Amino acid sequence: MEAALILIISLVVICVGAEVFTNALEHLGQRLKISEGVTGSIFAAIATALPETMVPIVAVLGASAALEVREDVAIGAILGAPLMLSTIAFCLMGLFAGRKRGWSDALRPERTGLTRDLSWFLMVFGLATIALFIPSTAALLRASIVLALVIMYFLYLMLTIRASARLVQDGHATEADHPLYFVHYPQKIGVSLPDNMVFIVAQLAAGFGLIVVGASGFVHGVDMLSTQIGVSALIVSLLVIPVATELPEKVNSILWIRRRRDTLAFGNITGAMVFQGSLLPALGIVLTPWEARPEILFGAGLTLAATTYLLILKRRSVLRPYHLTVNGLFYLTYLLLIAL
Repeated sequence: MEAALILIISLVVICVGAEVFTNALEHLGQRLKISEGVTGSIFAAIATALPETMVPIVAVLGASAALEVREDVAIGAILGAPLMLSTIAFCLMGLFAGRKRGWSDALRPERTGLTRDLSWFLMVFGLATIALFIPSTAALLRASIVLALVIMYFLYLMLTIRASARLVQDGHATEADHPLYFVHYPQKIGVSLPDNMVFIVAQLAAGFGLIVVGASGFVHGVDMLSTQIGVSALIVSLLVIPVATELPEKVNSILWIRRRRDTLAFGNITGAMVFQGSLLPALGIVLTPWEARPEILFGAGLTLAATTYLLILKRRSVLRPYHLTVNGLFYLTYLLLIAL
């Protein structure tokens, strides 16, 4: 009962934090005159990916459990995050978009940005998956893969930022839908505050703080629940921890897709996928054994399959909400494989 209450409260905190954060992020992108692609794929993706970045670091460097358990938690958190985003996150976006906008309504994210994100994710995560088969004794080869993953992510950043100016000219500039909350709500009680960068940054910090607190509480609740049901650390990490650490991306993108901010909605998820498919596996290769195991290979394979499906669909036709719901089937397939 206590674990369930912690989970519910944490979910509410994450949802509130995500709303505050996305509102401030839209104002930041509008003030800096950058494209929605950069705002979603870089700013939102990296900022909301910080909670899941900390989980494997804390797990490996912590001292509250056996080393094998800590390594399992780290690997599960690292590989479970892209699995969640490529399957459940897109499925939820499709479900909420379908109910709000109609199941046949065309989703119109900026085409080149979405293609770039998905293609780069397949490259970096594919390389990280190959690294699972390289023994720890091949230290030089593993180090080369780590370096390649880091360099590839920064090349991706450069390409995304370079495309920003052209996208702004083409009508994909970031625009805020609602007034800045830190300025708007005080005005309702007679307090006049300037709508400037100071308050935008303050609201970003407050929203992100709520997200981190909520995610931390959720992980704590999951830990309590897993102890009660007696499930292995790797399985819990792959299936449950990403629910907490990926909630920011899911909630932000759901909010944006309902408001027809498709580029922001997709970019927030696909940008996080590139970040988590490159830098986090690089961290895993350095800090953990990073070896092939059935649960890990199933998850990595289905992550690549779900992303490939979306990329092929985007290149061949217009994306619609019901297309995204298919990604949820990849996650159900994973659950069935784990259960067997």
